Amino acid sequence: MEQESNSSNQTSALKIYTERAIWAGTFIGGPLVAGYLISQNFKAFNEQEKVRKTWIYAIATTLVIFGVLLALPNIKIPNQLIPLIYTFLAYTLVQYYQGKNIKAHIDAGGLTFDWWRTLGIGIIGAIITILPVLGIAYATSGASEASITRKTYGVMKHEIAFDKDSISETDIDKIADGLIMTSFFDNAVTKYTYVTKNGNRFEISISCNKSIIKDTKALTLFAQLRNDMQGLFPEKKIVINLVVDSIDNVVKRFE
Repeated sequence: MEQESNSSNQTSALKIYTERAIWAGTFIGGPLVAGYLISQNFKAFNEQEKVRKTWIYAIATTLVIFGVLLALPNIKIPNQLIPLIYTFLAYTLVQYYQGKNIKAHIDAGGLTFDWWRTLGIGIIGAIITILPVLGIAYATSGASEASITRKTYGVMKHEIAFDKDSISETDIDKIADGLIMTSFFDNAVTKYTYVTKNGNRFEISISCNKSIIKDTKALTLFAQLRNDMQGLFPEKKIVINLVVDSIDNVVKRFE
């Protein structure tokens, strides 16, 4: 009985992080911060076997989240959605695995870390986790952007953007001639396009307003444009993509 009392007193003398503190720290600093805060609580509760598992899960979660973000840089996700998801997950796990111990610790007069410490750890975690990811993303986007060339045609300065490493400028000029012959490149409105080459196929992505998907007449004209361009390039496969906001957001495809 005396040993149990001493163990309880020793635990209550140690500082822990509350559920709310872990919620805030995780939201600011990410899964690694969650791993640190939760593991510190397990140490205080003398549950050493769970400390290592906590770090494994925290590191794995971090790699999965940022691996997906780097692999799919153009994925459209609300800015706060991912932080809210991993913060909610961390909070739920803390309540399940530590909730009773945290309450017992506080009821016994146990100490908790102040909010300034939690805030500082969250900020440090954000710097360690987020800045390297942003640096890699910037370097990756910068490398791809470096190979993008833009050429303009006619008095309206119609623009064709293309990857100079995958398609020749001669091919781009031929496509521009075709767009002029079909009257798509006219003297009324400046058009913006992006052209890619994949084997024997040319894909022409045309920037449009989102209302295009409901404009039956305009869609018919784009379908005709594709057929006319195909007639001018009988040895190539011509594909017309209508895109909104980004190249990856294809709202209509003609092939």
